[in-house]
Amino acid sequence: MFALVFCRIAGLFAAVPLFGGRRVSNRFKIAVVFGITIVCLPILPIKPPPLPSDILSMGLLILKEVAVGLTLAFITQIIFAAVEFSGQIIGVQMGFSMAQIMDPTIGAQTQIMSVIQGLLASLFFLSLNIHHLFISAIIDSFKVVPLGGWQMSEELIHFLVATSSGLLVLGIRLAAPVMVTLLLTSVVLGIMARSFPQMNVFMVSFPLNIGLGFMILGSTLLFFFQVLEISFGQLKEQIDTLFRLMAKGG
Repeated sequence: MFALVFCRIAGLFAAVPLFGGRRVSNRFKIAVVFGITIVCLPILPIKPPPLPSDILSMGLLILKEVAVGLTLAFITQIIFAAVEFSGQIIGVQMGFSMAQIMDPTIGAQTQIMSVIQGLLASLFFLSLNIHHLFISAIIDSFKVVPLGGWQMSEELIHFLVATSSGLLVLGIRLAAPVMVTLLLTSVVLGIMARSFPQMNVFMVSFPLNIGLGFMILGSTLLFFFQVLEISFGQLKEQIDTLFRLMAKGG
């Protein structure tokens, strides 16, 4: 029973933002999950499930527990994926499409604006104590979904797909101020290029787009956090919906 509880909590910490990235060492993750399991196991209202006799069924039971944590973390990953997507849009329009750096969260190279946007979202995630919400949610999941009771239902799949469909809309909303400003700047530069053919608009556009991009990012930072606050505020309702669908599937 300890191993099953450990696997459910580990599934959450393996995918939730900040803790699930490569910037956090696996030893630290294991130590945190082990400590939470030891603290919470005596107070959890759980019943030991009928343990299977063969290894294959036991492995399937463990995968079910890991899937509970991964499902809870999935809805937050969508928000951070939208933030990264908005950073890529902004980076391309500002002229940073060739500038890439190592992102420690995913362990791969990405655009510099995606990293900046992701760090801002991560700090806001911690400042709102959303990580406390997920720790309490994984503990409450034992009351709703018993050990070994997780099943992938059709309603659960539809909910996850519908939630994923909002990724593009959220990414566009986060990048909208810079997108609109730089689009208008490109239109103005195009008119100037036709009016003054001797003007080297190509060389002027690079520093102009970068300067305007950072100015708009700084002036609309409050809007960026407001959009994220609305998205993070919907997580509690989405977690309750997930609990209802997982309990229905089980």
